[in-house]
Amino acid sequence: MNTPPAPPAVLQVLPSLVSGGVERGTLEIAEALIAAGFRAFVASAGGQMVAPLEALGARHVTLPLDTKSPAGIWRNAGALAELVRAEGIGILHARSRAPAWSALIAARRTGARFVTTYHGTYNEGFPGKRLYNSVMARGDRVIAISEFIAGIVRDRHHVPADRLRVILRGIDERLFDPARVSADRVAALRAAWAVPQDRPVVMLPGRITRWKGQGVLVEAMARLPGDAVALLVGDSGAKAGFREELEARIATLGLRDRVRLVGHGADMPAALLLADVMVHASTDAEAFGRTVIEAQAMERVVVASDLGGPRETVEDGVTGFRVPPGDPAALAAALTRVLAMPADERAAMGARARAAVLARCTTARMAAATLAVYRELL
Repeated sequence: MNTPPAPPAVLQVLPSLVSGGVERGTLEIAEALIAAGFRAFVASAGGQMVAPLEALGARHVTLPLDTKSPAGIWRNAGALAELVRAEGIGILHARSRAPAWSALIAARRTGARFVTTYHGTYNEGFPGKRLYNSVMARGDRVIAISEFIAGIVRDRHHVPADRLRVILRGIDERLFDPARVSADRVAALRAAWAVPQDRPVVMLPGRITRWKGQGVLVEAMARLPGDAVALLVGDSGAKAGFREELEARIATLGLRDRVRLVGHGADMPAALLLADVMVHASTDAEAFGRTVIEAQAMERVVVASDLGGPRETVEDGVTGFRVPPGDPAALAAALTRVLAMPADERAAMGARARAAVLARCTTARMAAATLAVYRELL
């Protein structure tokens, strides 16, 4: 009897599965692959997101793909090529530069198709960096996560239109839905973070790092009339120096009662419902800005820096507001405007924002577009 052919297989490669938007996107695509009847493989150095990946039915292969050494990249290429041949993998999908070099070599050795997702702006601050970054533009298909990133790919690497695809990032509408978040979840966070019931809440979610703009919000809060409370939600990671600098500035400005660093937000849908307005204050251009669409999906009004990806998701005056980056006075003025809006106007803007996200930026749409790319190549 003839053995039926195995379902098509896709191998995603990235440095690790610790945390972050790239990692979440990897799991989302793995889930979509399995639902569509593909076999889903992921290779990385591992991390706490391996267990949920494998719970979806995907297979994880542990390789030191977090290395940037030429020798390590070469060894990883050999291991990936062996995996491709052993499992009959048709597509290698790279999501980060060093693993992408290994995947490109493996694809050329085996005849597998090569796909990349260009996730960032990728600094070019020293000689040779453009060459190193260029691997992300060498795919048979190059996925840009925003029109902003697509422009960078075209300008820097001259990728033709027939190889370039724009696929916006997405939110999981099963999680980011105001109707599915209980009042008890919001109340639990309010109590844990000691947020008074009668004070407006401004929230900036994001890793505590200088370019994310927490310092800009602190300066804006010093200019903001009233008694609104600002919550800085996020980890500071291994480098605590900027956090200490923020805390010192908060004390100097007399804002200890008005600005709080509350740490990691484990329940972001509930956290966003706690907020009256969400701030994106990045001073460097975001490739996309997933926290923006998460807040919009929860019907929050967003005030965002007017650069990078949020220009595509925040329609000024319609689904939120955009302000010049690094400008505390402009940010304070926008926050004053939002907090002064009648509740029904703010709710209407939030509803328009959610409708825009559901129309363009869901994980289901992102997954369908990505699987369409795979099918083109297979």
